[in-house]
Amino acid sequence: MPPRARVILLAGPSGSGKSSLAARTGLPVLVLDDFYKDGDDPDLPTLPGGGTDWDAAPTWNADAAVAAIADLCAHGAADVPVYDIAASAATGRARLELDGAAVFVAEGIFAAEIVARCRELGLLADALCLRGRPATTARRRFARDLREGRKSVGFLIRRGWHLMRAERSIVARHVSLGCHPCGPAEAHERISAACADDVRVPVGA
Repeated sequence: MPPRARVILLAGPSGSGKSSLAARTGLPVLVLDDFYKDGDDPDLPTLPGGGTDWDAAPTWNADAAVAAIADLCAHGAADVPVYDIAASAATGRARLELDGAAVFVAEGIFAAEIVARCRELGLLADALCLRGRPATTARRRFARDLREGRKSVGFLIRRGWHLMRAERSIVARHVSLGCHPCGPAEAHERISAACADDVRVPVGA
């Protein structure tokens, strides 16, 4: 049976504008950051100076994320976790319904990690990586994280400096995993094209 829906994976560095863009599309959105593992998981990767490296892919449950995407594509609905980043823990479950949409967006900093798996399952409509100026991304990320009280100020400053210096390599990795690099305007155009019945976007082109 062909899937009822397909997914557009939206990757990019933290603070690159993934959530804002996904909301502007008007499509159903699966928040992939909700698939973080709990902070007491014994297998979480650590930083050299101690503490959890939340920017490393092993902090994230890729299998659960792919399973949720598969359920959404096959059945139009899925039970998904609700994650509290400040508490480093899942706080409950929620029901995500596509309401008949043939395309939906799954966005998060680890979205590129599952491009190949979604393509192999025949679920992928497109895979995009938002890119911009590292300094702009850093300012946006810090303002958001501070406003939402995600972590301590000291942690946010250290993480922000590291991510700003690493942004180009982060984008390069996402591209190597099958994402098309683009700004918000082009990303919105490709998402609109993927939603059109008579237009198909070459995945990873």
